[in-house]
Amino acid sequence: MSKENKNVHEVVIKIEGEDWKKALDKAFDTKKKDIKVDGFRKGKVPKDIYIKKYGIESLFIEAADLVLQDAYTKAMDESKLIPVVQPDVNLKDINDEFVEFSFTITTKPELTIKKYKGLKITPEKVEVTKEEIEHELSHVLERYTELVTKDGKVENGDIAVIDFEGFQDGVAFDGGKGENYSLEIGSNTFIPGFEEQIIGMTSGEEKEIKVTFPEDYQKDLAGKDAIFKVKVNEVKEKQTRELDKDFFDDLGIEGVDSKEKLEAEIEKNIKAQKEVDAENKYIDTILEEVGKNVEVDIPEKMIEEEVDRLMHRFEENMRMQGISLDVYYQFTKSTEQDLRSQLEKEAYSNVLYRLMLEEIMMLEKIEVTMEEAEAEASSLAEKYQMDKQEFLEQFGGIDMVKYDLEMRKTIEALKELNK
Repeated sequence: MSKENKNVHEVVIKIEGEDWKKALDKAFDTKKKDIKVDGFRKGKVPKDIYIKKYGIESLFIEAADLVLQDAYTKAMDESKLIPVVQPDVNLKDINDEFVEFSFTITTKPELTIKKYKGLKITPEKVEVTKEEIEHELSHVLERYTELVTKDGKVENGDIAVIDFEGFQDGVAFDGGKGENYSLEIGSNTFIPGFEEQIIGMTSGEEKEIKVTFPEDYQKDLAGKDAIFKVKVNEVKEKQTRELDKDFFDDLGIEGVDSKEKLEAEIEKNIKAQKEVDAENKYIDTILEEVGKNVEVDIPEKMIEEEVDRLMHRFEENMRMQGISLDVYYQFTKSTEQDLRSQLEKEAYSNVLYRLMLEEIMMLEKIEVTMEEAEAEASSLAEKYQMDKQEFLEQFGGIDMVKYDLEMRKTIEALKELNK
C-alpha cells in the first residue's frame, strides 16, 4: 500500500504468517540463552514456559529487528521507488500474528530546466601584478628573518622580552602576570595602549603603564582602569636575510638561486592559485545562472541530509584546528541550530546543482563507462598514495567514483555550451 505526497511516499509492509513465526522463534532462541527459570538449566527453558512467565510481547522488538531488512527490501520491490535519502521507518503495529512497518521514502523530484545553453559566460582573465609578487616576496623574507639582540630603545616592530604584572585598585588580578614574554610591538596582542607605551624603553628599564580594559573584556575587568608594572629584559629586532647563496640553500626550492628566479617562482604559484580560484568562480557562476532557469520542488528531507553532511564536514575542519563544536558554540555564542540555519542556503544550492547536473547529463547523453571509472579510481589512488581498494572504501565505492566523473564531465560540457 502506498500513500503519496509529491516526492514523499509512505509504503506500508506487513510481515505475517510463517515469516513472523520464524522471527519470533529466533528472538526466543536469542533471549533464552540468558534466562534462568527455576527447574531448568540456564538457556534451556521451553518456549511455552518462557512465554507464560515473560509474555510473548517480550519477543516483539527483537523479532521486528530481525525482519526489518526483509520488510525494507519488500517495500522497495513492491513500490518500485528509488530513494534519494535514507528512508524513515516507523513501527505501526505489532502483535503475535504480524508486524507492520511504515517506510517514508523520498524520491527524486521532477526538474525542468528552461535554459542551460548559450548563456555566454566566460572565465575571468588571470593576471599577476608586480605589487603582488613583491608582497609575497616580503612574506617569504619575513619567514626567514632572524631576531638579533639590539642595544637602544624599543621601536615599533621590535620584540620586547618583558616581565609584567597587572594591578586593579592596587590589587594584582588573575591572569595579569608573565615573565620573559616575547611581545612584538605593533602586533596588537595586548590591551589597546599597552604596546605603544613600551616604545622608547631600553633593556633593564622598569615602568608603570596605565591602560583601560575594553568594554567587551571579561566581566570583572571590562571598562576598568589598570596599572601594569613592566620590566624590559631584552630588546630584539628583526634582521632581514640577504638574498645570498645561504638564503637560497635554506629556501630549498629546486632551480631557484637568484632573486629573479625566486620572483618567477612566486609569480607562477600566485598565477596557479588565481587560476584555480577563477575556475571555481567560473563554474559557480555558470551553475548559479543555470539555476535561475530551473523549476523544482526539492523535498525538505534532501536539504536536511545535506545540512547533516555539511555539519559533519564543519566539525571535522574544527577538529583539525583542535576545536570542538561545543567550544565553537561557546566562542561564537551560538547553538547547533544557529549553525544548521547558516548552512541551509549552501545545502539548498548543493542539492539544486546536483539535481540540475544529473538532468543535463541525461539531456546531453553524457556517459561514463565502468572502465573509465576504474581507471579514474586507479589514478586517484596513486595520486593520494593509497592502495586502490583502500581508496575505494574511503571514497564510497566505484559507483561514487563513476558518479563524480559524470558530474565533472557534465560541468565541462556546460562550460562548452555557454561560451
